[in-house]
Order: sequence, then structure tokens, then C-alpha cells
Amino acid sequence: MSEKPYLITTAIAYASKLPHIGNMYDHVCADMVARTKRMQGYDVFFLTGTDEHGLKIEEEAEKQGITPKQHVDNISAAIRAEIDGLEVSYDKFIRTTDGEHEKCLQKVFDRLHEQGDIYKSEYEGWYCLPCESFFTEVQLKDGRCPECGAEVRKTKEEAYYFRLSRYQKQLEDFFEQNPEFIQPKSRRNEMLNNFIKPGLQDFCITRSSFKWGVPVDFDPKHIIYVWIDALNNYITALGYDPENPSDTYNKYWDNCTHVIGKDILRFHSIYWVAWLMALGAKLPKRIFAHPWLLFGEDKMSKSKGNVIYAGEMVKRFGSDAVRYYMLSEMPFAADGSISYETFIDRYNTDLANTLGNLVNRTVAMVGKYFDGVVPMPKEKTEVDLDLEAKCTEAVKRFDEHVEAFRLADAVEDVISLARRANKYIDETTPWALAKDEAQKGRLGTVIYELIEAIRFIGVLCGPIVPETSGKILSQINTDIRSYETLSAFGGYVAGTRVGEASPLFARIDGEKMLGELIAEMEAVKAKAAAEAAASEEKPEVAPVAPEVDIDEFFKVDLRAGKVVECEKLPKSNKLLRIKLDDGFGGRQVLSGIAKWYRPEDLIGKTVMFVANLKPAKLAGEMSEGMICAADMPDGSAKVVFLDPNTPAGAKIR
Repeated sequence: MSEKPYLITTAIAYASKLPHIGNMYDHVCADMVARTKRMQGYDVFFLTGTDEHGLKIEEEAEKQGITPKQHVDNISAAIRAEIDGLEVSYDKFIRTTDGEHEKCLQKVFDRLHEQGDIYKSEYEGWYCLPCESFFTEVQLKDGRCPECGAEVRKTKEEAYYFRLSRYQKQLEDFFEQNPEFIQPKSRRNEMLNNFIKPGLQDFCITRSSFKWGVPVDFDPKHIIYVWIDALNNYITALGYDPENPSDTYNKYWDNCTHVIGKDILRFHSIYWVAWLMALGAKLPKRIFAHPWLLFGEDKMSKSKGNVIYAGEMVKRFGSDAVRYYMLSEMPFAADGSISYETFIDRYNTDLANTLGNLVNRTVAMVGKYFDGVVPMPKEKTEVDLDLEAKCTEAVKRFDEHVEAFRLADAVEDVISLARRANKYIDETTPWALAKDEAQKGRLGTVIYELIEAIRFIGVLCGPIVPETSGKILSQINTDIRSYETLSAFGGYVAGTRVGEASPLFARIDGEKMLGELIAEMEAVKAKAAAEAAASEEKPEVAPVAPEVDIDEFFKVDLRAGKVVECEKLPKSNKLLRIKLDDGFGGRQVLSGIAKWYRPEDLIGKTVMFVANLKPAKLAGEMSEGMICAADMPDGSAKVVFLDPNTPAGAKIR
């Protein structure tokens, strides 16, 4: 057995809101591998946690009227409860708001800045809030985010850049020389051919238009871009320091595997690897970019009423049933699917019938035929030897499949062995042997073979369904539970008294349960539809002002203006300072819309403004006009935007 250190990490969950069950696959997948490696004698360090900075979190907190820290404290605790509920055996749970993480991240940033890998420039491009990612014009898909399809915002701000282009050749060489680095290989080819070889551009790694993030140590008006912040958790959690790395880092980082979703592979395999190259650090050994878990054939969405949360499923079915389904239903390369129908069917077929029934009836037979004591096997037949061979073969295949991250195949190896053991019962007919005293020896052999096969299954179940594994091995009352003992058949000690036979999984009334689940799903969908409809209701409008004649109306000079510059007014939380191209040489307008609009939302837009409003001094600054906006029922304001082809200075009447 090896004592080799093994580091496995999940992508840390983004703490803007509670993730659905598909986002929990990282954790269950990595946990199965971590538990298997521990059984094999590896010194495992399993890292997970929460990603807690960024604009999306700042805005979510503002909606709730709480601070960003209060928001992430709440969500991080809820995420951790979901992970714990799935019996995930992590060794460390990092939060990117941890002081040690922030301090280490700043040191790393300083180091790369000092050596010229980070430089200051100006960013202008498109920003996707859900993805917290920047895109160029050509990267957009139909004018929207190429990753998630959301609307993007035009952004222009001073920023620091990472010299990704400097590592073009190194990355190409690394990918060419390490074909196994990314699994599945098809995703490795996508990264190399679609992103690296066409040419890498330096990328923006700081923001200055909001505050919720880790500040740059030497330039605190900048905060470190959330993706760089999150990626560095893998080394900060181990106590990395550019000058003096910790013993934990030195011990585990040499053998690191990242488990992530396929949608974030570019960040991990290109940006993160180049970042580590710049630091002169060793690179991860492997990245497994798993597919998505869909609801039927659709992505989960609250508006569709098809969002499933792991915690809710665990309360209803138990953690092992949820783990088993997630691990067995996710293919290696294609997207997996979850539906209530298939969940119930797999629960009843695999867990209750195949596995549960095998253990229950075998332990019951030991009690019935041998007073609860497992007999010594006698002469063996071909069917016995075939079962033994199937047991040792299953272990070998299980090893190979887990090593290759083909976890659904590894689960199938175990459940197939249980099916083979059930077939063995049908082949040997122990109930018939029990009727003939002359067959007592043969019956004893059959019972021993079954109990030992169940021991194999119980041990192999440990990484998949840990609670059930413990129940199986307790029912057959064995302490011979190490992985090493599966190298050969026959480890169970004859003469041992088994425990009480007890069902592992109670069958579910599928029709009844499905009806309840569908009713709940329809209720969620109806609520989402009602909320959407409510948000589209006509707002209450202010009463119409007293009538004016046409001459009075024309005293108000409404014009089109193009927003050339826009920034927050330092002395005010409400005002934006807007430089307008008004068609007559330009003017400055102060507008109290800072609560609902950021400067980058307005730059380049054409607005309607009152051109002949008497200039006024606001917060120490002159305002020469008024931007027109609509009052909304929630107290917010919606700026009136004009057709972008409207020329600056055009009169509106």
C-alpha cells in the first residue's frame, strides 16, 4: 500500500445563492475518488469551499439590504450544510473571505507584478454578470454571453492585466507533451485547438468599479478579479507563500487533481496553468472536467420549476440514494440527466431490489439454516469459482474506472457484482439444498460464498454509499474491511455470527411518490409564474399634472444627448457625473440615478434630457440639464434611452 500524498479539489461553490443538485456533482465525484484513494493507502487531502467575492454578490446583498459579508456568511453556511448532507469527506473547507487566503493572494499578486507579469492598462469590453467574465466583441454570441447566453454590459475602466500572451509557447508545449492532463481528452483538444493555438491575449484581472473583493495591496482602489481570487484558493488553502511555502503545500501540491465542471475548464486549464507557470510553481497533474447534470433534457431553472436541491432530495430519500443516483447517472463525457421517474426507478431496481434484497435474504438464510453462524466452505464447484473470479475482477475494473474518472462505470462494476451474486442464488437454490441433510456441506459452501461476495460488495460500496457500506459490513459482522483484503477471495472468517437481517432500502411506491413530487414541482412553477406576472403588472402611476397649453409645453427644450463620459460623484452616493455630447459642444449633467445605474451602463447610450433647465449646483458641482427617467413602483428609476442613431442635439417634440 502506497503512502503517496494525493490532493484532490473541487471548484469552490459561488456564494451568491444556494446551488442546485447539478452543482453538487463536483463534491460527490471528488468524494468517491478521495474515499477510494484513502482505501488504497494514499495520504489524501480533499479541499473544497466557497467563492465569496464579486459584483454579483455585492448586488445580491444590496437587494436584501445586508452587507456582502453577511450575505456570504449565510450562503456559505447553507452550501456547507448541503455538502455535509451528502457525506462529503473533505479535509478543508476554504472561504475566500478567510484572512489567510486574502493575505496570501495579495502576496502572489505583488510577486507577479514585481516580475512584470502584471501591468496596468485600461479595459474596454463586455462583461457578463452571471459568469463574472469579460468578453471581446468577437467572442459574443448574437450580442450575448457566449458561455451562458445572458445580456452583457459594456465596461470601460482602468485595470491590471496578466501577460497571458507571454506563456503562449509554454502552454502549447505543455498541452502537447501531456495528452492525459485533461480528461476527457476531447476537452483537452478543444482547449488547445480553439483557445491556445489561435493566439492568447493578455486578460484583465482587476476591477475598480465596485468594492467587494480582495484589494490590490499596492493600489487598493483595484480589487482582484473574482476568477483569479477563486483559482488561487487551491494553493492558499495549503499555505502557499511565494517566499516560504508551507510543509502542507510542499507535501501535497506535487500530486494534484482538480475536479470541475466543463464550463469552467478554460479558466483552469489555461489561465490558472499560465499563472502557476509565472510563479514558477509545479502544475496540477490532472483536471477532470465533468459534464452537466440536467433535469431531463433541460438546464435547471426556477422559472421552469425544475430546480432540484440536494438537501431536499437527501431529506426525502437519504444521502446514499442521492449519491448513488448522481454517480451512476453521470456519463464520462456526455451530459447526465436527473428526473424523478428515473430516480425512483433506479432506487427501487438497484438499491432496494438488487443490493438490499441480496444482503437481506443472505443474512436471513444464515440465521435460518445455520443458526446465524457462517459455516466453513467445503468442496467448490465451477459456479462457485466463477463467482469468486467475478469478485476479484470487479475490484480490478473498479480500480481502473476510478483512476480514469469513469465513475458511473465503477458504480456499475459494483452493482453488476450484486446482480451476479443474486444470479448465483438462483443457480445454487439454497432453499432446495436445505431440504436435504446430505447437502448440508454444499449449502454451507453456498452460504459462505455469498457472505464473502457481500463483503467484497460492502467494501467497494464505501466510496459510493458510505452509510450503506457500514450497514452491510455490520450485518455480516466483519472487521475484515480493508481494501487490501480484496486482493483474493476468502477473507471472511468462517464461524463468525452474523448480525440481524435488516432492509437497507425500503421500496418506494413510485406512483404515489411521483404524484407528490410532480405536485410540488407544479406549485413551484406556479409560484415562479405568479412572481413573473406580478413583476410585469402595470405600475401605479402618479396623477396627471394640471393642464398646460402648447406654448407652455414648448418652453421645455427636450434634446437627444450621447453619454461620452460617466462616473460616480465622490461626494455623493446618489449622483452620477455625466458628460453629454449635446450637439453644441458638450455639457455636464448630474443625475441621481447612481443607485440603479453604473457608469459603464450609460457610456455610449443616447438619452433624452432637458436642455434649457436653469444650471444648479449639486454636491459642489454644476449641473446643466436633467436626464429624463421613468418612476417605477418600487421607487427606482428607468432612464429613457433613445434610438442610438438619433443625432446628438436633436430636438424632441
